[in-house]
Amino acid sequence: MASFNLALEFLTAAFGPLGPLYAAAFAGFLMILISAPLAFKPKEDPFKKLRGSGGAMVIKGGPQKEAAVRLRYDGGGANLEKLAPFLEPKDQKEFSETRLKLIQAGYRARSAVSTYHLFRFVLGVGALALGTLSVFVRPDSPGLATVILSVLIPGCVGYFLPNYWVERRRQTRQEEVQNGFPDALDLMLVCVEAGQSLDQAILRVATEIRGSSPTLAEEYEVVANEMRAGKDRVTVLRDMAERCGVPDISSFVTVLVQSATFGTSISDALRVYASEMRDKRVMRAEEKANTLPTKLTLGTMMFTVPPLLIILVGPSIYDMSKTLF
Repeated sequence: MASFNLALEFLTAAFGPLGPLYAAAFAGFLMILISAPLAFKPKEDPFKKLRGSGGAMVIKGGPQKEAAVRLRYDGGGANLEKLAPFLEPKDQKEFSETRLKLIQAGYRARSAVSTYHLFRFVLGVGALALGTLSVFVRPDSPGLATVILSVLIPGCVGYFLPNYWVERRRQTRQEEVQNGFPDALDLMLVCVEAGQSLDQAILRVATEIRGSSPTLAEEYEVVANEMRAGKDRVTVLRDMAERCGVPDISSFVTVLVQSATFGTSISDALRVYASEMRDKRVMRAEEKANTLPTKLTLGTMMFTVPPLLIILVGPSIYDMSKTLF
């Protein structure tokens, strides 16, 4: 007990009244660092020998050697697969929503969900450690509320920063797809009316619009490759609408599916829908133009009204000050 009181007195004399709290926080952080490797240690896979023997090939002639044959391309996420049970959400609905959000943002790797949660964990813990370090190096003795805010705010910012980054990238990508879609429809209409099939038209459009809208060109290439691989056209088009997350693409897929179901002309459907998309693009541009005066009102008041008041009222105030004082 005496040694405990002596330790409390030492911490209070060295770090101020909050010295014991600093010591407890540092001890907790140290325990997290020590236990993290044990928590992330993967369980032994019972099929490890099976997978190892299934990917090996014996070379005959001379001494027998085993050459490992790669049956699947490794995109660099093999190390994250070991941490997947700890990084990926357990709820299937939450996992599907996160996966869809990352795909719509352009991250299609197999380990995208694990990488996303790994960044959230690393940035959150790193920012939390920086906040704790900033409290330790302060020359004064801050209060309890200041300590909590100095530690928690950086941790929350670091934890939610990847979510903000993915959401901004997703919005930018959807806006690019939405702006380039009317031109792609016009090109597709020209190709279909020239006698090409829908599959050939999609592949040609993907080649032609690569310079103006690379994101939409990439989506069209995925659709063309999946169709050539033998996947059902309706499924491929609906997958494209889900990957893009743009209402115009979903309506376009519905038009094509209905045209194929009822046997109507695809060129007529494309002509009508392309005209509607051009009108919608003009309406969006007009809507943004109409909101400009409202957005410029604040800037006008901040940068125009004060100088005008100084010019008009300044001389009068100067004369009054000279007369009165």
